[in-house]
Amino acid sequence: MPTKQQQEKQKQYEQYVKKITPTHSLPLNMAKAFLTGGLICVLGQAILNFAQSRGLDKEMAGSWCSLILILLSVILTGLNIYPKIGKFGGAGSLVPITGFANSVAASAIEFKAEGQVFGIGCKIFTIAGPVILYGIMSSWILGVIYYILKLMGVTA
Repeated sequence: MPTKQQQEKQKQYEQYVKKITPTHSLPLNMAKAFLTGGLICVLGQAILNFAQSRGLDKEMAGSWCSLILILLSVILTGLNIYPKIGKFGGAGSLVPITGFANSVAASAIEFKAEGQVFGIGCKIFTIAGPVILYGIMSSWILGVIYYILKLMGVTA
């Protein structure tokens, strides 16, 4: 049976944990992610429209759009601005191409003190590596499933 002093300590500890535990509002977080991801996509669409208005075909305009978004993401990561955007927007800043570029650039910046080879060269894909691996693997598996379904005549 716990003593009164132990019960008081337990109560104080529970109050302390409740005080320091961050509270999250799911609707607010979803709105922030939607806003952040939406703004990134609006910027991408503006770049795409601008490039097409300058005479580039759709494919070339898309390439320039991707390059510019990646460049902006890396620059903002280097200036320590993109992490603040990520903290505000959550998954809204991680899902687009800019989030992927941020993860690669952040890893390179974090490990640059270890040198070119063992720092940047080895650690640059610390976060992005699994994304590449599982992205390729899942697309291969889905391709095999699609091929089997096509052989069985289920899909056209």
